[in-house]
Amino acid sequence: MYFIALATDYDGTLAHDGVVSKKTLAALERFKKSGHKLLLVTGRELPDLKRVFPDIGMFDKVVAENGALIYTPASEEERAISPSPEPKFVARLKKQGVKPLSAGRSIVATWEPHQATVLEVIKKMGLELEIIFNKGAVMILPSGVNKATGLAAALEDLHLSPHNVVGIGDAENDHAFLQACGCSVAVDNAIPAVKGTANLVTRGARGKGVEELIAKLIERDHGIVPKRHDGIVLGSSGGDDIYLSPTESVLIAGSSGIGKSTLATALTERFVESRFQFCVFDPEGDYDGLEGAVRLGDGSSAPTKAQVLDLMAKADSNIVVNGLALRVDERPDFFADLLPGLGSFRRRTARPHWLVIDEAHHLLPKRRDDTRSVLSLELPGTILITVHPEAISTDALRLVTAVIALGPKAKDVVKAFCHETGIEPPKNIPTPKGDRVLFWRPQARKKLTTVKVIEPRQSLKRHSRKYAEGQLDETGSFYFRGPDDAMNLRAHNLMIFAQMAEGIDDKTWEFHLRAGDYSKWFRQQIRDKDLARETTEAEKDRKLSAEESRKRVLDAVRRRYTAPATAPEE
Repeated sequence: MYFIALATDYDGTLAHDGVVSKKTLAALERFKKSGHKLLLVTGRELPDLKRVFPDIGMFDKVVAENGALIYTPASEEERAISPSPEPKFVARLKKQGVKPLSAGRSIVATWEPHQATVLEVIKKMGLELEIIFNKGAVMILPSGVNKATGLAAALEDLHLSPHNVVGIGDAENDHAFLQACGCSVAVDNAIPAVKGTANLVTRGARGKGVEELIAKLIERDHGIVPKRHDGIVLGSSGGDDIYLSPTESVLIAGSSGIGKSTLATALTERFVESRFQFCVFDPEGDYDGLEGAVRLGDGSSAPTKAQVLDLMAKADSNIVVNGLALRVDERPDFFADLLPGLGSFRRRTARPHWLVIDEAHHLLPKRRDDTRSVLSLELPGTILITVHPEAISTDALRLVTAVIALGPKAKDVVKAFCHETGIEPPKNIPTPKGDRVLFWRPQARKKLTTVKVIEPRQSLKRHSRKYAEGQLDETGSFYFRGPDDAMNLRAHNLMIFAQMAEGIDDKTWEFHLRAGDYSKWFRQQIRDKDLARETTEAEKDRKLSAEESRKRVLDAVRRRYTAPATAPEE
């Protein structure tokens, strides 16, 4: 379930002439019993609302006085989130003949055409107040207080994100809170300005429109939203933007060093812009320094399940779960232990909106027998990143709704995915060129297309901990063998490389130096072009002694990796 809650205006939306029909009440009850939350967002003062709406108790939260007052029906707790009106201000309005006139906990209300008098009194008294209109009603509140700010306060109490709320309304004062919701809906009787900015407009007016919306939400959930209204842009194809929905499961795959993590980084930037909460599972420390996120774990200490879930409870916290301190064989167990708690949290809150699982073949491996038991029935808002799609759990692959294949072996990615899931592969698979990728929605049976993907703005110092302190596999490690293969010393990270390089004899050092082995390793396995370029200069300089070349190469390594990795963090 993606849309956890419905936030509805009262007059002109839920109610007709102040009364909610029995059919509309029944629809609200059905929505609540299906596991959803209900919020009422109204300009009315609370005593008046209770008088006209005796069924107020079915709502989880009430935002009254146009955003100034939060009421919890279950506990009858009232919480004003803005100051009370100044008595002198109310007295001045009465003296000026403004009537009818009412004053609530924060709101002062009257009707047109008294807005001119109200504005004149505000100016003369030098007050920081705003006038908000609602189909002839004139509401005066402290600056910055509206239905959107009230809704935000109520959602914070419920630990929900506005992305997971559908809002419905009809009048001028509904604009702010509707635009704050993940989906905005106008009833048929709404004013044109509200209809013009809403994502959807119901066929029915007032309560019938609410009933119509509830029926669609129960049946289709996030499917009611036009795709361009609640997603992020992946890139463009043929002049059209390609969107990823927060309810999709995405596979990003391609050969090593082809740009998978770079694309994932660009997507996290879009998450931050759109205020989607995200969590990156980073087994090898590739996302250190990711903007807008808090890192848990490092090269020497592993994250804990409690840390992850506690931080995730804060809706404005994005998380990078660094598993570098975990051995490769420990990572699937850690993820399997975390996933049930994570799934339970997502069922309650629909957060985090996006899970980015790097090295997914490590965390969801095919060889595990219990993968099905730790998986939810679906993986909404999940991005699986891998070099080896064939090594990912088949149960997880079958949940994928969008495939993004990168690099010269993109065709092989699509074919491997189809082979593992039993899907007929598309015909005439193109090879993406330049900065384009293959994009395919297999379940929609649409044609495979090439997409120019977005690029990240930030330049991460990626892989620093992984390459400095982690454990590269056998093919990624460096081997000091010497000119006669007399030795076989494996350096599985840069710290070990530096230690071995200082201890080997000059003949062995220069053998690899003159063969260009160091720069080749830095370029192909460490994927650091700048380090490789600086090392190449030392390799080609025949004037350097073994001691001088060794110092130059190791200084370059330590400057980029070893020193930052061991320095205390700010």
